[in-house]
Amino acid sequence: MTSSPISLAAPDALSMAVTATARAAGLRPRERRFDPRLYQIAVLAGLLLYGVLALDFEIGVPQAAVLLATALVTQYAGTRLRRLPAFDPRSAMISGLSLCLLVRTNSLGLAALAAVAAVGSKFVLRIGGKHVWNPTNFGIVLLILASGRVWVSPGQWGNAALLAFLVACLGGLVVNRAARADVTYAFLASYLALVFGRALWLGQPAAIPLHQLASGAFLVFTFFMISDPKTTPDSRAGRIVFAALVAGIAGFITFVLYRQNGLLFALALAAPAVPLLDRLLPGGRYAWPGRTAVRHGAAAAEVDATTPFPRRIAMRRLVRTALVFALAAFATGGVAHAFCGFYVAKADTKLFNRASQVVMARDGDRTVLTMANDFQGDPKEFAIVIPVPTFLARGQIHVGDKALIDHLDAYSAPRLVEYFDPDPCQMLMMDEAAPPPRPQAAPLARKALGGLGVKVEAQYTIGEYDIVILSAQESAGLAAWLAANGYRVPRGAPPVLASYLKQGMHFFVAKVDLKERAKLGFTYLRPLQIAYESPKFMLPIRLGMVNANGPQEIFVYALTRQGRVETTDYRTVKLPAGMDVPLFVKDEFGGFYKAMFARQVAREDMRAVFLEYAWDMSWCDPCAAEPLSADELRKLGVFWLAGGATGSQQIFVTRLHVRYDAAHFPEDLVFQETADRENFQGHYVIRHPWRGEASCPEAAAYRSELGRRQEQDAETLAALTGWGVDRIRGRMSLKTAGKLPEPEPWWKHVWDR
Repeated sequence: MTSSPISLAAPDALSMAVTATARAAGLRPRERRFDPRLYQIAVLAGLLLYGVLALDFEIGVPQAAVLLATALVTQYAGTRLRRLPAFDPRSAMISGLSLCLLVRTNSLGLAALAAVAAVGSKFVLRIGGKHVWNPTNFGIVLLILASGRVWVSPGQWGNAALLAFLVACLGGLVVNRAARADVTYAFLASYLALVFGRALWLGQPAAIPLHQLASGAFLVFTFFMISDPKTTPDSRAGRIVFAALVAGIAGFITFVLYRQNGLLFALALAAPAVPLLDRLLPGGRYAWPGRTAVRHGAAAAEVDATTPFPRRIAMRRLVRTALVFALAAFATGGVAHAFCGFYVAKADTKLFNRASQVVMARDGDRTVLTMANDFQGDPKEFAIVIPVPTFLARGQIHVGDKALIDHLDAYSAPRLVEYFDPDPCQMLMMDEAAPPPRPQAAPLARKALGGLGVKVEAQYTIGEYDIVILSAQESAGLAAWLAANGYRVPRGAPPVLASYLKQGMHFFVAKVDLKERAKLGFTYLRPLQIAYESPKFMLPIRLGMVNANGPQEIFVYALTRQGRVETTDYRTVKLPAGMDVPLFVKDEFGGFYKAMFARQVAREDMRAVFLEYAWDMSWCDPCAAEPLSADELRKLGVFWLAGGATGSQQIFVTRLHVRYDAAHFPEDLVFQETADRENFQGHYVIRHPWRGEASCPEAAAYRSELGRRQEQDAETLAALTGWGVDRIRGRMSLKTAGKLPEPEPWWKHVWDR
């Protein structure tokens, strides 16, 4: 994302002298051309609109206003402090739009600080007349490291091929206009070689690197950030070396250290090498159109040939307007509104077949994983094989209690909320005559986890499970060991096993000990729990899809200290919530929810992870079930709770629901914890109409509006589920059969007494 230089004074005499000097040195001044920053502003604004309207980017008008206004004000302040001849808003607009596309935070103050850091860095952090860091990159990385409350959501761009093509074309236009296409294409070639070379070495299908390269976030970085002509080396050779350096560092951070935002951190780390590359591989300094670049040896001076935006009064007014806009945005920041009512139904995991449940308690690099899966068939044939990032000692493995997962499921499940309309004549709030129904304990289900697992690192018997920890040098040997020990190895599993082996992962293999199970008296398979420390915050789902018969479901319950969890390699999408639906949905909420979820999956082409619940466990409004106690949370692996702490302290619950298959989810699920503590629950509302006999004017108006409301409820339900609206009207017994009643004449009650 580009930025403007610090302009020097450019009176006509000086401009003529510079031109004469350039000609005497045998250099031709750059010809004036259309400023590529205007292209970039237009493209970035278009991408922002596309993200907000089509991809549900969680950036509201207040935050966008603060970012843009603060960037402009900071540019103006820097111009005045450095006594530059004119205020140029173009680069500040680029930085502000770029921050709108990338920065996510719940604090308007931090958003403003990111804009100040980004634009201000151009005026302060300079070497040899050039600012060192790409402004947007500097602002984002600084706030991520310094605050812990700013993050980037790369998965929110999705991986749609159409979007990738669009961004690539628009980005290509911009970098070519900015005369920096070489750095973009050099980076593309380097990173492409890296990800495809890694996939080839791991034996992964081409779908995985293609999925990584089709990311909208990757393409935005490639075409709009690394291509900044003011922070890349002056020479073409230097830019090619710089691009390869950034690609190498990004690959190391992402695929070796397993840290998020590898591209952003790589660019920040490589930026200080630009002055050295300029010295070793000198070239002409880039100048924006309307400026003249003069090169003397390895040094370059840049002078305005024209004075952009000479109307200083107009610029001052623009800055004042931007400042007022920013202050207004601060004053009108979004407020999360709670809801009240009776919960009358829930959509738990038992509605779905082949549904796995995973609880992930994570803080820092420490993770406790609790796994429970659908299990069908004879338990003597059951076995679980899971890739794990580290060796597991016996103390790191435990057999958990399924009732804990059932409680967490009931607490976070999408719900139906019930309201009763008051008497319109009295306009009194109806007292809640009965407390919300207490959720019943969910019946225990037979659950387990299916998959694969030649060196036997360790063997344990824990509860009803015989557990083996394996490592291997090659997938063929691992597959042979599994087959020899009675494990059914699906066709197509060896390549997937090989990719995990080359990443240094071990295999956790568990088999049911029938004698021990009988001795313990359990009639179901209890969930397994493992505790480990690794930077890999992921779930390996590829192995389970090798022999899957159709799409599978997985529910992930993340228990974290800081905030909401999201996926970084797939879009995380909130389910539609808060809509009014007809009364009959109360009796068939399960069918409604399944149809609604299936419609949302189809809408996202089965390429998204759905957020069903995100809430701070310290409170709820109202609680779908009793919050988990401190003892229950510790048993689920929340190890950071102090000895006397209550269960609600320092716990944020995220519930994610994924329907997946190999064609649409080529990669394992990779997660990140954000600082987003905004509460969300998938809930739907039914409103019981008032049935009184009163005849006041308010009652007549209420009855007239009720028909319209019920028709709207029918249309909402049809849109959510795909059910036929006529069928819905029939279930609702709407006499209008889809036709809204004519409004009463305005004069009907003029003479009523």
